[in-house]
Amino acid sequence: MKRPKSAARNGLGRRALLVNAAGVALVLTVRAPRAEAATVRVGYIRWTERRPTISLLDKPPPDDGLAGARLAINDNNTTGRFMNQQFDLSDVSVRESDDPVAALEGLAGQGIALVLTDVPAPQLLKLAAAASDKGVTLFNIAAPDDALRQEQCRDDVIHVAPSRAMLADALAQYLVWKRWPRWVLAYGSHPEDALLADAYRRSAKRFGARIVKEIEYKDIGGSRQTDSGVVQTQQQMPVFTQGLPDYDVLVTADENEVFAGDLPYRTWHPRPVAGSAGLRPASWDASSESWGGAQLQDRFIRMFHRRMTPLDMQAWTACRMIGEAASRSGAAEPAKIVAVMKQPGFGVAAYKGQKLSLRDWDWQLRQPILLADGRNVVSISPQPGFLHQVTELDTLGFDRPETKCKLK
Repeated sequence: MKRPKSAARNGLGRRALLVNAAGVALVLTVRAPRAEAATVRVGYIRWTERRPTISLLDKPPPDDGLAGARLAINDNNTTGRFMNQQFDLSDVSVRESDDPVAALEGLAGQGIALVLTDVPAPQLLKLAAAASDKGVTLFNIAAPDDALRQEQCRDDVIHVAPSRAMLADALAQYLVWKRWPRWVLAYGSHPEDALLADAYRRSAKRFGARIVKEIEYKDIGGSRQTDSGVVQTQQQMPVFTQGLPDYDVLVTADENEVFAGDLPYRTWHPRPVAGSAGLRPASWDASSESWGGAQLQDRFIRMFHRRMTPLDMQAWTACRMIGEAASRSGAAEPAKIVAVMKQPGFGVAAYKGQKLSLRDWDWQLRQPILLADGRNVVSISPQPGFLHQVTELDTLGFDRPETKCKLK
């Protein structure tokens, strides 16, 4: 039986009306203004004093660290679009003659309470003293001083950079795993070199290595770039390492890059060099490609036309910690972001094969340490066989029973 034409027309009319209404609703939905994105503001106090390096290849780029932070802010904003969050970065440069507190006050005056900084330890302590009164949390992305995690620790300072103890332990584990337990320790004459030498002494005792001899290299100044430099170095370094007892590896502590870079292939005896030259412990290396590291490096190169440095990676990690905590909390308030970051279950992925988290006794970021020779990643610590009741990452640096930190 055929339906009457009027009924058919009425049916078509009803369907057309429904489709039209749905279309109007869709248009209204598309045109409806989105709620304004909550903005998470991040500051960066950058240290622009640059010391000379032995190799031109080691000369830091002008945007060292800043580039890593910018990449992380872009990454945060990719996720933030889905969370209706936006991340902004403001940076300010300081030199040794500048007052870092003035830079902090400038950022705090803009409402910025999450601040990355790569200043040395003395300036960091000044910043931390001022930050507590302003509700600012600092992210230490450069200073390796163990005292900052021990007697001088602060509740408002999160340490993303690995400590000297962590770096020394990472190298010591590998040397012991290789059964190279006899070390000669060569250290420079600067205060930072002495602190790094102390870290290697601690690591040797901790993991069963033996320092058979210590030698100090005096920095007497002078130009590092001279026409006769190569000839002089070729004569000096063998003499510096002559007359040593039998040893497996020469461990160097030279944070000011005065002599260690000249030692490989120039020692009196044919022995490997490690520490501040040769096989180096670091948070990152430009050759790292495991666990998605190649993709991270490719994105970085596309943006900045150079390779990623350890400081870039530490800045990237700090900003990603902020982004991850903001995403989990759904908040833009700095206090809520930091509270989430300090929770036991918090962690951030950083292309190192496992989640990185904070130690609640000193706010040091747990992380694997890469051992690289300038061309390849040779190994990654913790090494196999170095066990821990909580996480093997706590075999690097000062563990909970060893800490002298009393957060304040």
